[in-house]
Order: sequence, then structure tokens, then C-alpha cells
Amino acid sequence: MAGRDDGNRHTEATGGADSSWAQELLDHLRPAGSGVRRIVGWLATTLDATVSLLDRGGEPLAGERIPLDEDLFGDLVCGRLASAAWEGDGRHLRLVRVELPGPSTAGVLAVSRTAPYDRRAADILRRAASVLELLLRAQQTVATGDRLARATADLRLAILQLLMVEDIVSARRVAAGLWPGLLDTDTACVYVVETSPADRDRLAEACVEATRDEALVVRCPAMDGHVIVVVPDDTTAAALRTVCDGTPDALLGGSARQSLAGTATAYGQAVSALAVARFRPDQTAVYAERTHPERLMDPDVLRSWTTRLLRPLDTLPHHTRAELLATTRLGLEFTAVSAAKVLGVSRNTVRARMERVENLLGTDFSDLTVRATVHLALNTEVALTEDTAGHPAAPAGLGDLLTEPALGTWARDLLARLDTDARDLRRTLRAWIAAGGNAERAAQLLGVHAQTVREHVRSAEPVLERQLLASGSDLYEVVLAHLATRELDQPDLRGDR
Repeated sequence: MAGRDDGNRHTEATGGADSSWAQELLDHLRPAGSGVRRIVGWLATTLDATVSLLDRGGEPLAGERIPLDEDLFGDLVCGRLASAAWEGDGRHLRLVRVELPGPSTAGVLAVSRTAPYDRRAADILRRAASVLELLLRAQQTVATGDRLARATADLRLAILQLLMVEDIVSARRVAAGLWPGLLDTDTACVYVVETSPADRDRLAEACVEATRDEALVVRCPAMDGHVIVVVPDDTTAAALRTVCDGTPDALLGGSARQSLAGTATAYGQAVSALAVARFRPDQTAVYAERTHPERLMDPDVLRSWTTRLLRPLDTLPHHTRAELLATTRLGLEFTAVSAAKVLGVSRNTVRARMERVENLLGTDFSDLTVRATVHLALNTEVALTEDTAGHPAAPAGLGDLLTEPALGTWARDLLARLDTDARDLRRTLRAWIAAGGNAERAAQLLGVHAQTVREHVRSAEPVLERQLLASGSDLYEVVLAHLATRELDQPDLRGDR
């Protein structure tokens, strides 16, 4: 009786071992399963064989190359045979036709072994061929979906780049095919969401789903962790905020409402607000929530000064002028490399366009006071309307703008925040700006180490709630504050003379 028990246990164990291959094969179809090469490798190990999956031309897709009769291979690929067997030279060869993704496309699964094929081996081969067909079909579906997703993302980026250079008509035409009505509005806000690069794709998809294709969602080509969202209405903006609220560590910066032609300006505002969001408990900020120097200037005088300063560009064709101004706006906000990625051009193109603007304005963008002043003019230019006759103003210079009492009060209050630090951050910041943002030159002026200058400037950022070490609106506001308090000399600009 004991012997019979042992025999029964042996039979059960053998049956379990014989059926285990089916479970292993099915595991390859799970979402976390392996690919075609792994299945071919598994089949080779399970059958103690050489296995090769060949495409229509006889090239291996997976596994080792096995020499085959060309006529027999052709019959299988063309569908005249579904399978074939061959024995000779100590080999037992089985060939099975496998449907490959694509119209009228097939390959061959070839298995060569020294042992004859029993029922179990034949069954494993047949099932493995079916699993390979399913997996190849699934991979093709996924690949097609990925290509469609990439094409859609590229199209969204192309629309954003057209908006950045103020080509609104072309942007609307491109958007009309897939997202009718998306850009029918004349104004929009731009939001920038920041998360880790690893989480960006997931967050971008969540933004698309939440906004229901009623916003332009673009993965920023310049910053790996940024998602840019052009939002036409407040309802869509609320949905975007909800997505960010449900995403830990996500930062959200938003612009003031701008015309579509002012998308580049709105983008700069959103990035500026993003810097403020870093210092806030809710990790959210909107550009209009804080006082900005241009809002404290006489609007008529500001328009008059802007028109006068940018007049040298008025001789250019409209498209060229818009292209130069849009590129310069982004070039003043970001590095040439980042601006180039956003615009979809080379960094040399960005630099060449900015140099042309420099020459026309007769100035030098290496001077931070020049950059801040031109940045003010470019952002004002976006807001200019054709009807300015109702607000006449005498020709004005930068000095006229900087003498506004409200602006002076704002500037003094802003810079006074630095006075509580015993390290004299205010003196360091002033020297750093005068040195064009160069820590080494500022260190020579102050008689300290360059790293000390960087640490002082970095320490000033949370106090002023502005990002200083990167060019952009935050830095230029602080520069304007120094100009308004006369702690720095006004820049020499041709149009301001």
C-alpha cells in the first residue's frame, strides 16, 4: 500500500510538471510579462532546442538563425502551408507559420532539436506560436497608439510655437483639424505645471483629460519637468487647478490674461509665477496676484516711451518684426538654448535674431539694466492697441517712468526687505546686477569670494519672492526697483535719448 501511495504521488507530481509550461507561457501575456525575445528564449529552454522567429524575408526577429530550405520557407510565408516538419542530419525541425503585424505579412517560427517531437513538445510549440501572434499583434497596437500620441504631442507643440511668434492665423488653422474651436477666443492664460520628469507624462495626460481638449497641453521642450497649458477660459483653469491639487509636490504658475499674440509674454509670466509658487504653502501662484512695476507707471507715458524705444523696428516687414520681438521676449526670459527649444529653432537662430534687435536698438543685452528695460518695453508692446489716439502723451523717456511716486514707494519697500539680513544682501545684489549677473566680477568689486556672491543672491530670492539666478521677469523687476531708487544708473538706449 505504501508503494501505491508513492506511485500516486509520483503521478501527480509528473502531471503538475507537465502542465507547468502552460502557466509559464500564459505569464508572458500578462501586462508585466516579457517580450517576443523572452518567449523565444523560453521556448528554446523548455524544448531544449534552437529557436528562431523569422520575418518574411528570412531575417531573425528573435533567436538564433537556423538554415532553412528556401522553397519550404516560401510556401509557409505565402500561406500554401501552415506548418511543416523535416528530419535529417540528426535534427528534428518543425516550422510554423506566424502572422505578423501588417497587411498580408507572415513569418516563420522555426524550432530545431536533436530529440524527436512527442505530443507534449508539439503542443508547447503550437501554443507558443499562438502566444507569439497575440503578443506581436498587441505590440503593434501599442506601437500604433504610441505613434499617434507622439504625433498629437508634436502637433500641440507646433501650435504653441506658432502662438509664440504671434502667427495666430496659422495656429488656428493647424488646431482646427483636431480641436475645433480651441483657439476661437482672442485671449487666454498660460499655466506652467512643474513636477518631476518621471511624473510629467502622467500629469500631462491628467491635464488633457481634465480639460477635455479645451486647452492646449504641451510637454515643455526646454524643461523636462514642465507642462505648458494654454487655457482659454476660467472653467478650464479651475479643472487644471484640481489636477494639481491632487498631485503631491506639483507647482502651478499662471499668467495674467493676454491676447493670443501675447502668448510668449504670458508664458514668461507663468514661469515667473512658478518661482513664487515655490515659496507658498499651496504651491500655486498667479502673476497678477502681486504688484508689478509696470502697473505703477502712467499707462499713457509707458505707451509713448515703448513706441519711441521700439521705433527702429517699425521699418521691418510685419512678420519679420513680430518674429524678432517674440524671439527676443523669450531670449530675455530664458537661455538661448531653452528659447530655441520652445520656438523649434536652433540656438544660433535665437542669438542671431537677438543680435539684430540689439543692433537696431543700438544697445547691448549683456547689461542687465538694458535687458530689464527692453523687457519692459516688449511686454508693454504686446498690450498696445491700434487705438492709442484717445490717450495722447508727450514723448517720454525712461526717467519719466521711473519718477512715478507709486513706483518709488514699491521699489523702496521691496528692497528694504533685504535690510534685515546682517550679511548686507542688498549691497551684494546691487553689485551683482551692476556686473551683469556675473558672480566673479561682482566678487572682485566687493572683495569677496564668488561663491559668497552666489549664496547672497540665492538667499535674497525667498526674501524678495523672486527668482534671481535665472534670467526672467523676476530678475528684471528687481533691476527696475534699483533703477527707480537710483541705486543703479539708467541704461543708455538709442530710442531713449
